Amino acid sequence: MKYFRLIAALLLLIPFTLQAQKKAEIEKIIQTGKTDNQTMEHLNVLSNRFGGRLIGSDAYENAAEWAAYKFKSWGMEVIMDEAGELPVGFNRGPWFGRMLSDKGMILHFATPSYTSGTKGVQRGHVLLEPKNRNEFENMKGALNGAWVLIGGENEGWPIDWSERGDYIRDSIINLNEEIAEENREIRRHNWKNRDNKEAQKELKEYLEEPALFYKEMVEAGILGIIQKSSTPIRVLYDRKNINEMDFESLPTVPDIKLDEHQYTVIEQMAKERRYFQLEFDIRNHFKMGPVKYHTVIGVIPGTKYPDEYVIMGGHLDAYDVGTGGVDDGNGVVVSMEAARLIMESGAKPKRTILVCLWAGEEFGLLGSQHWVDENPEKLEKISNMFNRDGGPLPCTSLSVTEAMMEDFEKICEPLYDLNPEIPFELTTREPRNRPERPWGTDSGPFAVEGVPTLSFGQKDVKGYNFSYREIWHTERDLYNMSIPEYLEHSAIVNAIVVLGVADLNHLLPREGYYKEPEENQK
Repeated sequence: MKYFRLIAALLLLIPFTLQAQKKAEIEKIIQTGKTDNQTMEHLNVLSNRFGGRLIGSDAYENAAEWAAYKFKSWGMEVIMDEAGELPVGFNRGPWFGRMLSDKGMILHFATPSYTSGTKGVQRGHVLLEPKNRNEFENMKGALNGAWVLIGGENEGWPIDWSERGDYIRDSIINLNEEIAEENREIRRHNWKNRDNKEAQKELKEYLEEPALFYKEMVEAGILGIIQKSSTPIRVLYDRKNINEMDFESLPTVPDIKLDEHQYTVIEQMAKERRYFQLEFDIRNHFKMGPVKYHTVIGVIPGTKYPDEYVIMGGHLDAYDVGTGGVDDGNGVVVSMEAARLIMESGAKPKRTILVCLWAGEEFGLLGSQHWVDENPEKLEKISNMFNRDGGPLPCTSLSVTEAMMEDFEKICEPLYDLNPEIPFELTTREPRNRPERPWGTDSGPFAVEGVPTLSFGQKDVKGYNFSYREIWHTERDLYNMSIPEYLEHSAIVNAIVVLGVADLNHLLPREGYYKEPEENQK
């Protein structure tokens, strides 16, 4: 009897022992997160050692190898998930430009990725682009060795130099020739009826298209094209040609996006036919392909439900006009530090935690979509996919369904006293339509498949005047645009919540997360 009573007593102690163990793990996460938080150290390496991290670049490959190394050093398993390949690679070097005149100035500009650099330092005169065939014929000799100002305003994309782009421009040129002929008839009509104002006809406007004579200007020997850009300057990549590029058919002239204020000055000088020169040195370099790119996945294996998952992460790639300090360096390093804190705590989660640093988000959610396509059997077993992609703000809230509320009330309990200056709130989430197409971040492909994608609400609680639009895909996406105390706090919050979800005795219920199909149609 004594033996059975002892066993019964021990069994009663197990829940209390486990509860004490979990409490100790959370306390360890908080202590380490407050006294030895390495979030900004990770961001320093990611932003300032590697910099902008386009897929296809050496910087991306180096960052992926480094992240895998860090995961392994913390005792995690690593999966390098090959998500695709590009036909050529691209590396951005330094760039410089100036105006040479009696009122010369250093030029503020950038070029989209996967576009041409200069052939060393190149200097030339400036012309306004021709708008019709007659203008082109009158100036084609002067185009040799010229920088050409083109119309339109930069939205981040380069001029399309593909055969399709040429076809579209040729069609517009032909239409403009028809308009020109009609206008000649109108002028003749108006001259004949010059004494009769009521009989006068208005001239038709020509169709506008930047770099309308692009192909002909390149053949004539231009040095490059220049288009105005608002500041901060945003440049993206050559999305229309990248998949068809090979090393023998790369772009040949620079596509420069110039500060609109400087553009206006230069444009006026060109209109006045004043003589001056522009000088550029742009080191855009390509490399032989194909170039494979990988999503880096750090794995903390589950001890009880190894085939069930909690996912957290952000996208590893970043546009290279900046250094990806915010978009999405902040998501990557918060997720990495959260994983490190979990490992440092000694926690052994019941279900597997996947820390996913997605490849190719900026090129169309390539890494996350590939994982979803390749792992359909896992989708029903994902408790939640936590994705961080936005500003470097703190996690201040979480909105969950009624069915999830009881679980999250317990999970989030340590967050209420974590930092009185950054309060945390748990609210109820109403069912929403399940999307038919992915939205513009890596949680999108998961949502299409019905996976819960709860994400933390964020708020600039201390009023640091952060503006995401200022840095989004621009030259200002830098390390020093991050807010250390916010990122460090968010790493602790992510660690606590992700571990809490992984340690539940059940998957998070999906009831009420998405509307039922018949509700979607109402």
